[in-house]
Amino acid sequence: MRVLLAAVGTRGDVQPAVALALEVHKRGHDVRMCISPNFVEWAKGLGLDARPMGVEMRAPPRGAGAAPPLTPEQLRKLRASMPDLITDQFETIGAAAEGCDVIVGANAHQYAGPSIAERRGIRCVTAVYAPNSVPSPELAPPPTPGQPETPNLSIEERWRNTKTAWNERALERINSNRSRLGLTPIDDVLDYTLTDPTWLAADAALASVPATPGRKIFQTGAWVLPDRTPLPADLEAFLDSGDSPVFVGLGSMPAAQDVSRPLIGSARAVGRRILVSRGWAGLDVVDEAGDCLAIGDVSHELLFPRVAAVVHHGGAGTTAAAARAGVPQVVTPMFGDQPYWAGRVVDRGLGATVSYSAITEESLAHALRQALDPAVADRAREFAGQVRADGAAVAVRQLEWQLGTAGA
Repeated sequence: MRVLLAAVGTRGDVQPAVALALEVHKRGHDVRMCISPNFVEWAKGLGLDARPMGVEMRAPPRGAGAAPPLTPEQLRKLRASMPDLITDQFETIGAAAEGCDVIVGANAHQYAGPSIAERRGIRCVTAVYAPNSVPSPELAPPPTPGQPETPNLSIEERWRNTKTAWNERALERINSNRSRLGLTPIDDVLDYTLTDPTWLAADAALASVPATPGRKIFQTGAWVLPDRTPLPADLEAFLDSGDSPVFVGLGSMPAAQDVSRPLIGSARAVGRRILVSRGWAGLDVVDEAGDCLAIGDVSHELLFPRVAAVVHHGGAGTTAAAARAGVPQVVTPMFGDQPYWAGRVVDRGLGATVSYSAITEESLAHALRQALDPAVADRAREFAGQVRADGAAVAVRQLEWQLGTAGA
């Protein structure tokens, strides 16, 4: 079996695809990747065949913070000034798919994979990391960037607006590239990118499959990249020198540097030491006190079981990692699927949430007190036993079954 994996975006988008690629290779199959350029060398270092696609996804300038939402007109001008990333996908995936049996796209922004697969007569499947990425009468879609919040709209109306936004963004360019391939035009970008079935690469204990009329969903579970890299010596020393600290970090999110103050202050307000994960926001300590340590990228697999709580942005990967570790969470969502994961943490009784826009030392301290309640901590420890880490293996077995290569 020869698999082509396509994933663009931040590390949260690409790392699960790398986990799947390693599992494909482990099971004796050939695998090729098309991923954001700044992750290519990392993937190659893991022994994978990786090729650049799209633009580099890197941290914004230090201190830039979270930009205000763009207006529709500003979005149109921005797209007009950017490289044609849809055509780039068609060209990159079109060349990389030579000799492959299946294309797997990680996240819904798979503008070329279904067309290349159709042209070559091979299989294609799109995987998403959150249930609200697929149209459903039960779940509203993530807010569309550049569009104002419309809380009074029904779920159906929100999905209709989301589909309109996808068509405005990509329909013309997809059809132009399909025409070059001799393929007929499409009329619904979101329906086209979400293959039938669509894979849901999220843990069933955290995220159940919603109703999706007219579309099958196959839930693989989360694609987890094992990471047993030893923790740095200074971090080990800090962990051993006192009570379990609170971990605070915003991953690949663009946040204002001064958000470090309420993050740190809230943990101090509840009597906890603090680990500050620098991330893309460049978070750092705010004084020389010994109760706080700034850290870089480290193994969440090894670190999270040793902290008292995880304060984070609500990315799918971080939410699942904290749940597997059995540790309470405080989620500070900004956009995308993050509010969905914040809701799941609360619904499952695993912690609390404070919107990023509402962060203050007081609001976070209140949320931390809720998360650190012994009953919540007990529930998080019990819940960890329900969270699985074999989603990548499930996905590969499904590919083997579909392609008739099981045991090959």
